[in-house]
Amino acid sequence: MSRSIAYTSSPLLASRTPVWRSKFVVGTIALCFLGLAGRAFYIQVVANDFFQKQGEVRFARTLELPANRGRILDRNGLILASSVPVPSLWASPEEIDGDKAQLQQLAKLLEMPWPELEKKLADEDKTFVWLKRQVEEPLAQEIMALGLKGVYQRKEYRRQYPEGEAAAHVVGFTNVEDVGQEGIELAFNKELAGHAGSRRVIKDRMGRVVEAVGETIPPADGADLQLSVDSKVQFFAYQKLRDAVTVNKAKAGSVVVLDAITGEVLALANYPSYVPAKRQNLSGEQLRNRAMTDTFEPGSVMKPFTVGLGLETGRITPQSLIDTGNGKYSVTGSVISDSHPNGVLTVEGVIQKSSNIGTTKIAMQMQPREMWEIFSQAGFGQKPQITFPGAVSGRLRPYKTWRPIEQATMSYGYGLSSSLFQMARSYTVFSHDGQIIPATILKTNEPAVGVRVFSERTAGQVRKMLQMAAGPGGTGQKAQTIGYSVGGKSGTAYKQIGKGYGSVGNRKYRGWFVGMAPIEKPRVIIAVMIDEPSAGQYYGGAVAAPVFSEVAQQTLRMLGVQPDMSVKPQIVAKEEVESF
Repeated sequence: MSRSIAYTSSPLLASRTPVWRSKFVVGTIALCFLGLAGRAFYIQVVANDFFQKQGEVRFARTLELPANRGRILDRNGLILASSVPVPSLWASPEEIDGDKAQLQQLAKLLEMPWPELEKKLADEDKTFVWLKRQVEEPLAQEIMALGLKGVYQRKEYRRQYPEGEAAAHVVGFTNVEDVGQEGIELAFNKELAGHAGSRRVIKDRMGRVVEAVGETIPPADGADLQLSVDSKVQFFAYQKLRDAVTVNKAKAGSVVVLDAITGEVLALANYPSYVPAKRQNLSGEQLRNRAMTDTFEPGSVMKPFTVGLGLETGRITPQSLIDTGNGKYSVTGSVISDSHPNGVLTVEGVIQKSSNIGTTKIAMQMQPREMWEIFSQAGFGQKPQITFPGAVSGRLRPYKTWRPIEQATMSYGYGLSSSLFQMARSYTVFSHDGQIIPATILKTNEPAVGVRVFSERTAGQVRKMLQMAAGPGGTGQKAQTIGYSVGGKSGTAYKQIGKGYGSVGNRKYRGWFVGMAPIEKPRVIIAVMIDEPSAGQYYGGAVAAPVFSEVAQQTLRMLGVQPDMSVKPQIVAKEEVESF
């Protein structure tokens, strides 16, 4: 039997549902659909670029195709710097999936403290972080053998420097980004660097490349660069300089070797030096290219220019007599001294004996402007025009400010400053028949075009005096070589300490020698500087001239220059010393 239901008897069922309630529900549903549609429109149309980019960040990668940096070659084609491919290790923190033991093993192989590695991998929003760059191949293989997801390797290039510390101050070095930091690497970074290429790819979630997208831009390798430096001359010059600094217990030393015909730099070395590929714990003392950056009062090296001006203007001849008296001479109340009394000297004798008084008496016959012009034309007080970082101009004050005593002291090299490189180049005036020639660090096959400073006759007369200065009775006797005639000028100067030169028992010295060989037709100019020798000898003729002798002899042989004199060196009984 069925029973009927009386809907009207149920208060809940009997009540009428308000119309607004159903409309509200329908409206709410409609609004939700509108919101979803709006959001879809926003994502697919308005913010499409942003979300597409976010997707690409997770799956697309731009792989850099590194360019091979150009080689640096010596004048004979031998390699001074080259790049070799090496692996570098990186990770994607968001992909890292390994237990703590594996990660700690990774830190151990990387020689990285565990907290440091943990910090590198902590940000899971990162897609790229370097672990260690430019590692050895066996280490990279060992790390990849761990099988850690999210750890990758890529190819980079690392510079190698076969000549090591001998050529460090010439070649320089690059940083880990392969950007030049010092020397030729810095000066010609643009030419050597080339341009990196790129390749756009899509990777799967395992990090594997599944598709290349877009255009692949191939890398453009850097250009090779050929220097004027001869690696054999460079190594020999560095070796002899290092030995001299060690024997004389000196602070440092420098040597510059120029081709007297072309102006090419055949060698430029400093000691102490460094190994370009191993630069940990380096100091400024090692990095500084002293031959280019350090300036000092050139001292007696300037005397040939003062005498040359007197010869050029006809005020003196090589045989003119100069009375140097008892070794003391007063200029406006200031006393100028020679190392010992020389009496009456010819002009040739003034250079041979390195007389301050003789040079002063010649200088005082001239106008300050004349001396200033000659010094300027010889390159003093001017930055050398050479493509090399760190070259300094030195100091040469305007002649209008010179007092008589300053004119006197400048005639023998005090009151102005110069770098060793400037001193070496200035002597091309005498080697190149009166013309100063530009110096270059790049190889050239053309003779240099110079600017005339002295006549050919004056240059020849001064060369003869320089030969006398390096011969019997001169101050640079230890510069003599076996088989080749030489000429040059030694110099010694007090180092400035504060505003003075220190007390008598506390003075520091620099000794140097600048010369050329063979003397009649010079092929090389060599400048040597020894800083703060402390083994008992400090005169340039004693500490720097022997380095000149060995480097000149070996360099001329390497260049195939025929000997111009007996192979037996001149024997001298007594060594002269230059005046301060």
